[in-house]
Amino acid sequence: MTLHTDRDYENELNEVRRDLRVMGERVLAMLDDTLQALLERNAPELRRIDAMDDEIDQTEVHIDELCIRILARRQPVATDLRFITMTLKAVTDLERMADHCASICRRGCELLAEPPLPGGPDLAAMAATARSMVRDAVNALLGGSEEAARAVIARDRGVDDEYARVFGELMAAMRRDPSYITRAFKLQSIAKHLERLADHATNLAELAVFLAKATDIRHRHPTSGSGDPLHS
Repeated sequence: MTLHTDRDYENELNEVRRDLRVMGERVLAMLDDTLQALLERNAPELRRIDAMDDEIDQTEVHIDELCIRILARRQPVATDLRFITMTLKAVTDLERMADHCASICRRGCELLAEPPLPGGPDLAAMAATARSMVRDAVNALLGGSEEAARAVIARDRGVDDEYARVFGELMAAMRRDPSYITRAFKLQSIAKHLERLADHATNLAELAVFLAKATDIRHRHPTSGSGDPLHS
């Protein structure tokens, strides 16, 4: 981290760092609470978490404004420029993560209003991996750890494979009994949001590598495409 003789400039950069950390921690808390409420079948808690999305939206706007002001007034270069451009991208991924959490909450409330799907797929492993990827990606981004970031990227394929498994099991359940279709589609929606959370964690990890090494590794590591069997 570069320190500047211009105290006002340094304070502006520190404000961005602080607000980015707050946003990352809020998204992590939102995801943890979402998965816990889903596990406990707690519909009131899911509705409460859903409402948190607006606060994260406002944080994104605030950080964007800070970064644009720094770009316009300070014309940063080198490490500072990488940090500001990385932040502008990172807050978009964090905001989308919050959107996916909110969507999981809404689908969860709908599912809880119906009987459980007999023999439905277990999403626990997929949810645990996606959660750990989000946590580790945010920590790598805030801590500047290239090694931790690359470890996150390596786990994305596993979530895609889990999604393919869940999708196949849900298709089989719908073939067995068409009355399962509505509930199966809601479960599939939750699984897809988990898969997308892992994708956004991968994006953050790529940004962490960019910040640490000034190397853009997007599209340079093996991926499994969209992760959606309908688009494979």
